[in-house]
Amino acid sequence: MSHPTRRTLLTAAALTPLAASLPSPLHAAPFIAAEASFKTKNNRINQSVCQWCYNKTHNVEQLATLAASLGMKSVELVPAKDWPTLKKLGLVCAITSSHGFVKGPNDKANHEMVLKTLTDRIDETSAAGFPNVITFSGMRESAAGKIPDDVGLENTVACLKQIIGHAEKKNVNLCIEMLNTRDGSHPMKGHPGYMADSLVWCKEVCDRVGSERMKILFDIYHVQIMHGDVIRHIKEYAKYIGHIHTAGNPGRCELDDQQELYYPPIMKALVEIKYTGYVGHEFIPTREPVQGLREAVALCDV
Repeated sequence: MSHPTRRTLLTAAALTPLAASLPSPLHAAPFIAAEASFKTKNNRINQSVCQWCYNKTHNVEQLATLAASLGMKSVELVPAKDWPTLKKLGLVCAITSSHGFVKGPNDKANHEMVLKTLTDRIDETSAAGFPNVITFSGMRESAAGKIPDDVGLENTVACLKQIIGHAEKKNVNLCIEMLNTRDGSHPMKGHPGYMADSLVWCKEVCDRVGSERMKILFDIYHVQIMHGDVIRHIKEYAKYIGHIHTAGNPGRCELDDQQELYYPPIMKALVEIKYTGYVGHEFIPTREPVQGLREAVALCDV
């Protein structure tokens, strides 16, 4: 066994005060377990919940009642027939659905369908006083074969340019969603073959369409899988973000201590960039769904 030298002893002595000043891993910020009576109090984040995630356990009215009781502002991706239920409870539909992610404007064969669907939904959304309509790129594979990304980009821009003026007149944002193409384990956890799997590609769509009404749906779960570095990307793409989605990763699960994202600093970054849109919780419940939503809302109430 070697004996410590004078130099190692002096080095250890010098480092001891520094080590004592460093935070211990045992004192990391605890996961927030919300009480049954929890309700938002800070309200710097406009929180929403995606209806499809709860369609096995809650109908729209039940989910809307729960959301209102937690101090949330919205239940989103809800059919127009259910919007009166939301309004009755003082809620909005923060983003409304449209043509789906399989057939999109990246394929010219879909343009007529996409434009008709977006026109109808923009009209309905505007009449209801809601802010956003979702849109997607479509898949790289079409009936005619594979669509190169640059061709898909040109097709998408050409299509959306035809409708963006209508969105401007109606005071509605079009939000193109970036989705991950890496996770093929579940049809709603990842979308292999989807074209808009990059923030750079989505930003290029927005720049070429050239309207303040053309935005990105920044889904934190999908961005984490494809890019990582979530807070830096939020700040870099601040002016393009029209809507936010959350979920834990891996697995598109609850926002708890079993996954790699920690949401409070992410929400603080949104406050820092003065984001005033909505944050929609879009995780697939793996345990008691009401408690999972309470915990997500508590974590994001920064």
